[in-house]
Amino acid sequence: MQLYYAPRTISIAVAIALEESGLEYEAIPLDFAKGEQTKPAYKQINPKGRVPALVVDGGILTETGALLEYVATKAPDTGLVPDDLVMAARMREVMFYLASTMHVNHAHKLRGTRWADKKSSWKDMRDKVAQTMTASCEYICSNGLRGPFVLGEAFSLADAYLYVVCSWLEGDGVDVPAFPKIVAFREAMEARRSVQTVRAAGML
Repeated sequence: MQLYYAPRTISIAVAIALEESGLEYEAIPLDFAKGEQTKPAYKQINPKGRVPALVVDGGILTETGALLEYVATKAPDTGLVPDDLVMAARMREVMFYLASTMHVNHAHKLRGTRWADKKSSWKDMRDKVAQTMTASCEYICSNGLRGPFVLGEAFSLADAYLYVVCSWLEGDGVDVPAFPKIVAFREAMEARRSVQTVRAAGML
């Protein structure tokens, strides 16, 4: 497998899951500062010009949640998705919230052109990010984290996803110490070999 990623983006959630799974993969970085994600060579891999993209035997996969699910299915013995149906649904509940709401809140800081043409609108979006990301942190603490990890004591795909999103909080103007559950969650994640490995590789 080949994972196309950019450092400190949501694509690193897939790298963490791959490390947790023990599956072999090649990590291929893209330099967003140079616009490599918009070049024709990468557009042939992912026409959306975004990361992550995962090249597998059956073709090319995109979208973080889909890639995480693929990794878990490829390595079923690692328990990245719980066997209990309700717990698995709770895991996905958090993942879908991250994809549909919290990541979008964050994207308003630098990606205002996706939603509006006027520069004045972009500034308004940027100014709102600290508020919306703080509200998302409140939701995660009250409804997302059920212990050290999303599902309590057990690690799951949602933790890889949430950890990367939580790595953006300071830059988004969130008062992180005001959320001790998130602080404890990040500490628990940083103690995992998977996170240490991707950090040592310069992905985080």
